[in-house]
Amino acid sequence: MKEVRVSVRNLVEYVYKSGSIDQRFHTSSSMTEGTRLHKKIQRNYKEGDRAEEFLSTVLPVDNLSFIVEGRCDGLIFEEEDVIIEEIKSTRSSLGDLAEDSYPVHWAQGKFYAYIYAKDHDLQEISVKLTYIHVETEEMIHYLQRFTLNQLEDFASKTIEVYYPFAELLTTHKEKRNESAAALPFPFPEYRKGQRHLAGAVYKTIKEKKTLFANAPTGTGKTISTIFPSVKALAEESIDKIYYLTAKTITRTTAEEAFEMLEQKGLAAKTLTITAKDKACLKEEGLCQSDSCPFAEGYYDKINEAVMDIIRNETRMTRQIIEQYGRKHRVCPFEFSIDLSYIADAVICDYNYIFDPRVSLKRLSDSQKKRTVLLTDEAHNLVDRGRGMFSAELEKFSFLELKRSYKEKNKELYAVSHEINRFFIGLRKQYEETGMEVYKEAFPELLELLERFIGSAETELAGQSGESTLLEIYFAAHNFIKISSLYNENYVTYIDSGKRETIIRLFCLNPSELLSRTSKSFSSAVFFSATLSPFQYYFELLGGEQEDYRFRIPSPFPKENSQVFLKLLSTRYRDRERSIQPLVSLPQELMKQRHGNYLYFFPSYRYMNEVYEAFMKSGPDADVLIQSAGMTEDEREAFLQAFHADRESPLIGFAVLGGIFSEGIDLKGDRLNGVIVVGVGLPQLGPEREIIKDHFNKLRKNGYDYSYILPGMNKVLQAGGRLIRTEEDTGVIVLVDDRYLTPKYQGLLPEEWLDFTVL
Repeated sequence: MKEVRVSVRNLVEYVYKSGSIDQRFHTSSSMTEGTRLHKKIQRNYKEGDRAEEFLSTVLPVDNLSFIVEGRCDGLIFEEEDVIIEEIKSTRSSLGDLAEDSYPVHWAQGKFYAYIYAKDHDLQEISVKLTYIHVETEEMIHYLQRFTLNQLEDFASKTIEVYYPFAELLTTHKEKRNESAAALPFPFPEYRKGQRHLAGAVYKTIKEKKTLFANAPTGTGKTISTIFPSVKALAEESIDKIYYLTAKTITRTTAEEAFEMLEQKGLAAKTLTITAKDKACLKEEGLCQSDSCPFAEGYYDKINEAVMDIIRNETRMTRQIIEQYGRKHRVCPFEFSIDLSYIADAVICDYNYIFDPRVSLKRLSDSQKKRTVLLTDEAHNLVDRGRGMFSAELEKFSFLELKRSYKEKNKELYAVSHEINRFFIGLRKQYEETGMEVYKEAFPELLELLERFIGSAETELAGQSGESTLLEIYFAAHNFIKISSLYNENYVTYIDSGKRETIIRLFCLNPSELLSRTSKSFSSAVFFSATLSPFQYYFELLGGEQEDYRFRIPSPFPKENSQVFLKLLSTRYRDRERSIQPLVSLPQELMKQRHGNYLYFFPSYRYMNEVYEAFMKSGPDADVLIQSAGMTEDEREAFLQAFHADRESPLIGFAVLGGIFSEGIDLKGDRLNGVIVVGVGLPQLGPEREIIKDHFNKLRKNGYDYSYILPGMNKVLQAGGRLIRTEEDTGVIVLVDDRYLTPKYQGLLPEEWLDFTVL
């Protein structure tokens, strides 16, 4: 008999969920808040009562043996009665929560009651459903008593509904493991260094460790991380793969890798999660659940949609998700989130794992301990991590609410007025300096925000559609959530300009929070072609002494690329004088080396100035230029223009650190040269200066940490666009006189050090 292990929560949520996907204001609260309130109630249990009691039972049905397990919130003994308590924290008004508002909550408590009554031969047992309000900590209790026969009938019907889904997944898992065990490496042979990288990933997964890998362009990082992970699936070292990326183009590369493995015989379910705004099927207006036919009655339709797509598809891409979303009239984004919990491999953005605002909350600890994280282009995660773990509020937002609700909602008006007044006090205090940095999260502001959230929820419950209030509600909610993470790696800064005052909780060093998340999974692999300087990224990505480190040299011969230095100052004060030499440089290169070039600049402004002068010079080449906010079609058209059989050469102007400076493959004669202007230094700004000061206080070189090291990573990424295969050749030109200094030469890869000065 095949075993199926399922948590009580996942079982009842599959069977008993119903309604629409708009549950923003019902029983949701942060995990931190929920844990605190659970413990508050549990501390009042009398001696002999138990909190977080683990319960488990085995239910054989046909050819499957269901192991249903979980921890009930409370096990209470009162004279002749035993009570299972199910606790739910909520921001909703308790008056809106009737006894039968959420059948899924009763179902959870009833299943725990069934397990306990069955194991202890009780003929009757009670279930208490307790709702506790997050802000007021007021509670409401509902109590129901059940016979063992009633609970047996309930459990039997629940398993009966779940059985077809479980049987489908169990049969699939057997096929997946068999196919993964027999799967050959998809290429005739390994590239130089590729076998070692794949072996390091496999060892990391088997030993449940963390790996940081710097594997240069050409190593074949995507397949070298995915293939050993699939092999680990076959041996049941893990049960799921998350492939995390920062850009759409690297997601496509991962999809292609799984497609290649499928062609070699792999039977696995892979899923790509597409951002909500891109996945939305509404033809007009904003994505809003209360007026969307794909959201209405979502939970009544989703199980059938899931069964349909799992039976018939293997690679669940954006197009496939959309197709089934239309067929079953379900929201494609929410559909993909539900599928992510059952897919074998999930390709998605970093934020679905690391961002506390949008991470996949239903991933249980036991599921995480069976999952590997493969984090591609991991150098991007440092700044992305800072953003995900930071939050901000604007004064103007609360001034607008104060004006809008003065006559409509006195409570909301009053708290918006107080928050606006708090901002005014800060602005007056810092109107001369315009900015101030604190080491606290303003507890008085947090108290006001808690009041605001409660008032906003009451108002939003009667609204339809998106609104300014809803946006500010989410911003306030996020601010409070981030404040719970606040520690020595944070500062609070006030930016008080002429028109606006902003308060920002700014994460200076995301390493601790990134590590806390990654260590909750079975294993994690952070890899990049430019995890360099290695120690910098190892530290800021949360590396620890026991973690594995892996570095290999470029697999390509040095002769494949010629590196040149153009000794020109690109410092801000010298930029006007640099324009004419930068106009002449590509023209001279193309005379000697006909072909296609990418021309990278440190900013849009600098790029546009050189571009305008270049076009006035009457170049004998076709010219493209990157623009801010390009659509996917525009990006694709830009890249498609780089083809090998062009009659005239092509030069593409682009921005360092942008969409064309990493993750793209222009193989062979599609790209013959890369010109990089400057050393990639981020623009001077308050946040960069705060980061610099923070690391200076830690006795590190703050300027390096804030400017030089992240800047040079952009340079390495841009230069890495040139040589993608063993056959590729071309030139790299680094334009800046600082490349002759020891500091910058020490940051260049070994294969670039044999350069020629132009």
